[in-house]
Amino acid sequence: MRVLVLFSHPVETSFGAALHAQVVESLTKAGHEVDDCDLYAEGFQPVLTREERIGYHDYPENTAPVAGYVERLRQAEALVIVTPVWNFGFPAMLKGYFDRVWLPGVSFALEDGKLTPTLRHIRKLAAVFTYGATPMRAFLAGNPPKKIVKRVLRAQIKLGAPVSFMAHYDMNNCTDKTRADFLAKVKAEMEAF
Repeated sequence: MRVLVLFSHPVETSFGAALHAQVVESLTKAGHEVDDCDLYAEGFQPVLTREERIGYHDYPENTAPVAGYVERLRQAEALVIVTPVWNFGFPAMLKGYFDRVWLPGVSFALEDGKLTPTLRHIRKLAAVFTYGATPMRAFLAGNPPKKIVKRVLRAQIKLGAPVSFMAHYDMNNCTDKTRADFLAKVKAEMEAF
């Protein structure tokens, strides 16, 4: 299966980077074809420009500024997102990816006011997130990143596709053991993906 791995963390020595490396290694070991999209390393520009917003609904012209990323998404049969959660949301880099790449004509069609998902070729979805917050604080804040994965993205991919959500909470108080345990969980999940 062709798996698009979206990674968003600016520090190559972070625990997030270790998770990313584990995801890529485990998926490759399981025999998947991995398209490793490291948004920071690739220098992805996350800011939706004025011109892009004006032409947002003009498909296929709207895809020109991000054509390579659009093609990679279209080629994906599965998606794995590896990212920290900052201030109960995605880093600006990842949010900008969704704003600029998941466009009308790419992730959905909009005809006569009706939205139709167009990423039905994606047959599996997984999220590997880290949070500074505890599970309770994330819950009390509504945990928007989890809802985006489990509700919004799930609705855009193949109906009934399996969705895996893995989160290491309370990174502010983590230990070598909690990190090792989570890394082992990610390894096992990705090898069985």
